[in-house]
Amino acid sequence: MRKYVVVSVILIAAAVYFSSCNEAQGTQTAPSPQALPVLPINSSPATTYLTYSASVEGKTNVEIRPQVSGYLEKIYVEEGAYVTAGQPLFKINDRPYDAQLHNSEANIEAAKANMEKAAIEVNRLQPLVQNKVISDVQLKAAQAAYDAAKAQVSQAEAESNNAGINLGYTLVKAPVSGYIGRIPFKVGALVGKGEAQPLTVVSDVKEVYAYFGMSESDFLKFTSQVPGKSINEKIKALPPVELQLADRSIYASKGRIELMEGQFDRNIGAITFRATFPNTEGLLRSGITGQVRIPQVNSGLLSVPQTSTYEIQDRIFVFALGDSNKVTSKQLHIVGKTTNYYLVDKGVQAGDKIVFAGMDRLQDGAVITPQVLSADSVLKAMPQ
Repeated sequence: MRKYVVVSVILIAAAVYFSSCNEAQGTQTAPSPQALPVLPINSSPATTYLTYSASVEGKTNVEIRPQVSGYLEKIYVEEGAYVTAGQPLFKINDRPYDAQLHNSEANIEAAKANMEKAAIEVNRLQPLVQNKVISDVQLKAAQAAYDAAKAQVSQAEAESNNAGINLGYTLVKAPVSGYIGRIPFKVGALVGKGEAQPLTVVSDVKEVYAYFGMSESDFLKFTSQVPGKSINEKIKALPPVELQLADRSIYASKGRIELMEGQFDRNIGAITFRATFPNTEGLLRSGITGQVRIPQVNSGLLSVPQTSTYEIQDRIFVFALGDSNKVTSKQLHIVGKTTNYYLVDKGVQAGDKIVFAGMDRLQDGAVITPQVLSADSVLKAMPQ
């Protein structure tokens, strides 16, 4: 009898335990969906840029080379100085050329004396021939001697002019206004026409040229998308372009694309364009590098904040809000980008809502409590 009482107590206790567990489970509630900000996607005009690496050169880059040989006697300018056309730059020792000039001038005087002597002989013989005292052969010989003496005067004068020109070349002047480049030679150096290096380079940088290459595929897009019947019309139809410098800053003045080479360079597979930028303050110098940025205004594309995307194996995704507030990952087809936005033509549609932040806590099919953001809220949340 006692055995049956113990078993009954155990069964009653077990029943009470399982009953209490079932009641506890019945009182638990499912967790509420997490609240996340969502953003409606709309199409709006956006400006993107085609960028091309460029090298900058002054409008005029003149290599200053000596026209005569000699020792460099004086250097009148400093590297980087601004000079005007006609300003003296260098002085080459002129004593040998001064001596040549004096010698040529003396030769002129001697030639003139010989010519005068020959002229006297001609004048002496002419009446004798007229009176038939002597034959005209002697007069012709005298006339030939005079002509030869006259030619010698002309030759001596030409040599004197050449000597004067060489003497003038010993003072090297700036052919154009601009900035002085590097001066590799010092006073006392022997310089001449055969030197591989110029004395310096004078760069006129009131305007600068930014040269950049366009690949064959980009060139074909350019010819098909830019309005105009001819290449010149298409170039004129291009908007003003920007120059991004090496520190990624944008040069203040905009430029225009003006020139294109006539053919592709087979070595690099590109065709060269030139953009001209004003440089009145002299901030740009020959030799610097940068990027030419050609703006493109895109309409009908969807702007998706870059902060609302995530990347998997070089593919860009967003979480789009669907029925019953479930999110679904969608891959974007990106055709361009601005500082903070991707420009998209496929993957999402105008009016779709995407999760703005908190993607790291989501997976496909998750249910959220959407909190729709305003445009002002999005702008404030963007990195500046």
